[in-house]
Amino acid sequence: MLVEYLGLFIYLIFALILSCILVFASMLIVSRTTDIEKISAYECGFHPFEDTRNKFDVRFYLVAILFIIFDLEITFLFPWSLNINLLGLGGFFSVFLFLYILLIGFFYEWKKGALEWE
Repeated sequence: MLVEYLGLFIYLIFALILSCILVFASMLIVSRTTDIEKISAYECGFHPFEDTRNKFDVRFYLVAILFIIFDLEITFLFPWSLNINLLGLGGFFSVFLFLYILLIGFFYEWKKGALEWE
């Protein structure tokens, strides 16, 4: 039974090793000089134009939801693609139902104007 999870285990180990290598490489390459502007409250280097308590446009949240939708889609489609032969027609059509629900969410955001910026 554990042999079935070997591909997923190898994938997780590879992702862990690669992420550790990238973090340590960035620690070695990046210089760590600090100046007064860098450690100030506003890291962008200039003072804010307006009050920081302004409301955000709802489109920012809709774009975040759109990112989560596609991120979850990839997360669920990867194991499905590895086991498509074992799932049969029930698994095949259940994934298409899942994609259909995600498509409805995408069209909802499109209708609300999340993809159009003025």
